[in-house]
Amino acid sequence: MSRRADRCSDPKPRGECPGASPCGHSPHVDEETAMPDHRKLGRELGLFDTDPLIGAGLPYWLPDGATVRHTLEEYIRTAERRAGYRHVYSPVLGKRELYELSGHWQHYSDDMFPPVELGAEQVVLRPSLCPHHAVIYRSRGHSYRELPLRMAELGGMYRSELSGVLGGLTRVRAIQLNDAHIFCTLDQVADEAGAALEMIRRAYEALGITPARYRLSLPGPGGKYVAAPEMWRRSTALLTGVLDRSGLPYEAVEGEAAFYGPKIDVQVADGAGRESTLSTVQVDFHQPERFDLHYIGPDGARHRPVMVHRSIIGSVERAVAHLIEEHGGAFPAWLAPTQLVALPVSEAELARAEEFVRRCDELGLRAELAGPDRGTLGARVREARLIPYQAVVGAREAADGRVALRLRDGRRLDPLPAGEALARIDALVKAHSPELWDAA
Repeated sequence: MSRRADRCSDPKPRGECPGASPCGHSPHVDEETAMPDHRKLGRELGLFDTDPLIGAGLPYWLPDGATVRHTLEEYIRTAERRAGYRHVYSPVLGKRELYELSGHWQHYSDDMFPPVELGAEQVVLRPSLCPHHAVIYRSRGHSYRELPLRMAELGGMYRSELSGVLGGLTRVRAIQLNDAHIFCTLDQVADEAGAALEMIRRAYEALGITPARYRLSLPGPGGKYVAAPEMWRRSTALLTGVLDRSGLPYEAVEGEAAFYGPKIDVQVADGAGRESTLSTVQVDFHQPERFDLHYIGPDGARHRPVMVHRSIIGSVERAVAHLIEEHGGAFPAWLAPTQLVALPVSEAELARAEEFVRRCDELGLRAELAGPDRGTLGARVREARLIPYQAVVGAREAADGRVALRLRDGRRLDPLPAGEALARIDALVKAHSPELWDAA
């Protein structure tokens, strides 16, 4: 059986060599494209690393990378809560029988780690979160009045990737997935799938990501897909209708579906045009039947819900890898590990700059102080070139309670009262704006 029955398309391994970037910080880049390579740049910027003692495909996150990851996860959780999702936690292990019931063991076992013997039982590191969410749904009775029931989790899962395809954050063995499952009636499927596409659009806008294309991923020949022609026809018709109503251009591609159903894949591309899948929306009639899921309808009878799988940013690892390369390490201000740096011109302004950093901390802005002990003002400005906001405090600014802001894109603003500058930065950050400054 193919190892790619439920796998995103992935970029090929890249060349590694030094070069220049649009941001001017001379990261390591891909020799074919002259674009940043996240594997080198992520290490250079202190975001993540790997160690053979931990193992291939098992990166660890350094403090700045952990800040990016945490901020991204909180953005997603907040967006999901506002959209009516309820968050759960589920274990990363499950009995083999769980995956036999879901169909993963039959259709996907090549991508799963071998079972571990625990007495008379076998447990497996999960390759997906959906079986756990199906069990959580069926643990309680449900009425049609509760639907759609939107269940979300940022949870760990594990894929037994071959060592030859592992690389950086794009192909890993331990994955933190932004996953959700919507249990709904047949009449609700189109609206829920459409709303998921809108959530993806808004997230991409905040992150500064442009989709390369939308793909309707369909089954192909062979036995790696669930044999249920009518189920495939219905689910494909539903997703086709969602895409047609959205007005988004898309391509239908055979052989890229999940083993249990078709999906909308949102493709992103690197500088060489190599695509990978970041976000997905799927319609699933298979697992509700396998787990005997039901709800009580207005007629008092039991009815089968439909399961809509959706992921706004996919895996956190792949999302951050793409963001590193898309922005060359110069993340949107709300996502940047350090959002603001205070630069006193001399020791005489140090106390004012320290006070300014404290005010940033009180607002929840991630700020640091780069004092004269770290070199000339010019050297400190160059060192902070990836930080969105540089607040220069000279003698005049210190006397007037002002700061002279330099924006990462090269703009220099007239000195502003410190409070006004912070209020405007804070508003842009809290709005997850991709813009550095609001001219209004």
